[in-house]
Amino acid sequence: MKNALSITVTLFSLIASAAVMADDTTSTKVDLDKRGDRIEHRLDNKGNRIEERLDNRGDRIEHNLDAKADKARDNGHEKRANHLERKGDRIDQHLDNRGDRIDNHYDRKGERINNRLDHRAKRK
Repeated sequence: MKNALSITVTLFSLIASAAVMADDTTSTKVDLDKRGDRIEHRLDNKGNRIEERLDNRGDRIEHNLDAKADKARDNGHEKRANHLERKGDRIDQHLDNRGDRIDNHYDRKGERINNRLDHRAKRK
């Protein structure tokens, strides 16, 4: 009788722990999915902030060089003015391209991490 009771208690505890383990597996899948989305979102925002900062910096430099070009043009230095305008455009374009590259890098990195965590969640 005592053995039957202990076997029954053991079976019930195994069934209860299996149910808890099933819940842990489900929550782990959801947690990995949410974690991947959160990481991807954070990296996307980081790339966007860097891109915006570089774009603003390029616009500010271009604006300053355009002001110098206008001043040179007013003083009769047409070639110097054209040189300064081209220089400002070149710097602005360089910083814009750099910001785009960095933003794309962080976007790809976030997608890669999110996909990896999604696949890991599906395996479990």
